[in-house]
Amino acid sequence: MKYNIKKLKVCLFLIVLFVFGSGCTGNQEQSAKENQDTHIAKVHTNHPVDQSVANQAKGKTIKREEVTGVKAVNTDKELLVALKVEQFDRFRLKTIKKNVKSNLEKTYPDYKVFVSTDQKIFLELEQLEQKLQKDQPKKKILNKEFDEIKSLMKEQA
Repeated sequence: MKYNIKKLKVCLFLIVLFVFGSGCTGNQEQSAKENQDTHIAKVHTNHPVDQSVANQAKGKTIKREEVTGVKAVNTDKELLVALKVEQFDRFRLKTIKKNVKSNLEKTYPDYKVFVSTDQKIFLELEQLEQKLQKDQPKKKILNKEFDEIKSLMKEQA
């Protein structure tokens, strides 16, 4: 009987050890995935609308510790920025969004700045960035898609 109880205790100890050990490796995979998100793709185009302002805005915004991802596109007078924020910092979305917007407005006073933390806007801007890199659409098409995303941002607000 004592032998069975010892065997049971050893088995339970090994199971508990296994559960805690596997829980720790999940966090490493998640943090590795988050580190991949922080990579910023610079949009290089031979397009009439230069994306250097958007690229600079991305570089400036990603330096904030609560921001894990940034997508941005600009036209001649407007700048759209979408942020991805760490899960814990989602409680402070309004203040993060307000601070980023005010910093960008100070840096780029000639541009009207729109900032969003919405995931859908982030994905839409990501698709627009990819189109700019691949196809290099005409200015009219770019402005149309830009205005669609801008109207989505206004609906969310």
